[in-house]
Amino acid sequence: MTATKRKHTPAFKAQVALAAVKGDQTINEVASHFGVHPKLVGAWKKQLLEGCESVFAPGGKPAQAKETDSASAELFEQIGRLKMELEWVKKKAAAFL
Repeated sequence: MTATKRKHTPAFKAQVALAAVKGDQTINEVASHFGVHPKLVGAWKKQLLEGCESVFAPGGKPAQAKETDSASAELFEQIGRLKMELEWVKKKAAAFL
C-alpha cells in the first residue's frame, strides 16, 4: 500500500516554520506536533529565513508577489478580451435567428 502525497497550504507551512524559528521546541518536536517529516520542517524554516528579507525590501512587497501581480494582470486582460469576443459572437448569432 502506497502513501498518498499530502499537499500543505502556504499558511500551514508558515505556521510550522514560525514554530521552528521560535526555538522553544526542537525540529523533531515541531515535526511530531504538526505531523510532518523533520526534513520538511527544516526546509520550510530555511525558506522562511531566506525569504524574510524581501518583506522589508523597498516597495514593501516580496519579489514573488510582484511576479504574481504581473501574471494576474495578464490573465485579467485575457479575460476581458474573451468576454468581448463572446459578446460579439452572441450578437452575431442573435442576428441569424
